[in-house]
Amino acid sequence: MRAIAYSSTGPSSVLQLVQRDIPEPSPGEVRVRVAVSGVNPTDWKARIGIGAAPGAATPFPEVVPNQDGAGVVDAVGDGATGFAVGDRVWILLAAHERPTGTAQEFTVVPASRVVRLPDAAGFDVGASLGVPAMTAHRALTVHDGGPARLGPGTLDGRTVLVAGGAGAVGHAAIQLARWAGARVITTISSPEKAALATAAGAHHVVNYRTEDAARAIRAIAPDGVDQVVEVSPARNAALNAKVIANHGSISVYATDGGAEMTLDVRHHFALNARYQFLLLYTVGDAALAAAAEDLTRALEDGALPVGEDAGLPLTRFPLERAAEAHDAVEAGTIGKVLIDVTEA
Repeated sequence: MRAIAYSSTGPSSVLQLVQRDIPEPSPGEVRVRVAVSGVNPTDWKARIGIGAAPGAATPFPEVVPNQDGAGVVDAVGDGATGFAVGDRVWILLAAHERPTGTAQEFTVVPASRVVRLPDAAGFDVGASLGVPAMTAHRALTVHDGGPARLGPGTLDGRTVLVAGGAGAVGHAAIQLARWAGARVITTISSPEKAALATAAGAHHVVNYRTEDAARAIRAIAPDGVDQVVEVSPARNAALNAKVIANHGSISVYATDGGAEMTLDVRHHFALNARYQFLLLYTVGDAALAAAAEDLTRALEDGALPVGEDAGLPLTRFPLERAAEAHDAVEAGTIGKVLIDVTEA
């Protein structure tokens, strides 16, 4: 089979197209013929070895990148119940603490990291879930007094602010919050991104470069916002302090704009506000399983479409150009970058 692999950390040039034997699933695992592989910032960051010197050793002698993907079950290991050959599935965290991800024609993963893909959802949708949608789900289910699960009506009466609504996580957060009944506000930096956030389902968009964001958000939500899905805590700490409601929660999933922030502690005391930091790789199996179940329901309801008309433009590369796909994500390409692997 064809696979993309690297044996040392570094720029995208370390990614090489190689031929490897088709792997066999061990007990508790399934093998998936990958149709589409999704690329996330975590994939290129792992490849360059964040915190390590260029050329440093990889965690395994050879690594196949990319956490997310979608395809068809091709083989089932002993004890991997719930799956059969021919099942359409999407994959999450394929390369987490494992040497092989989805940038290959066949990948073997634990059954717990494979989720059935409803018939109405295409492989592009499946490959766009994983890290972004699971992160968005977690961000929307850690509110003080809020729901631990998402579904229609679970966020009725709540106002959600999504920072950076044109990004992949922001896009999924808008879709999930809208599906769950919230009023959704998002901040963006251009008319083009405003159009994408609106297409995703945001009720209100605020351009933080051209208007007073705090005033605009307070005009929409005079009592403040209940939940913030935050991509840039350092940059937005002052804004969040001005717009968060009493007992509001700010869910931080990234550190765009800096890894340190300054807070007025007394102000947040008075509001009973909560900062909730989250990292998908360490949230635990229970949270991942809950998110997968809720995302499946959202998919069945048609609530998570992708493509420019749905607010998430797709940029595609063939497998042999995986390095360009990684570069596109690192360069901040708007939307979702996908790699076409096979015609599963």
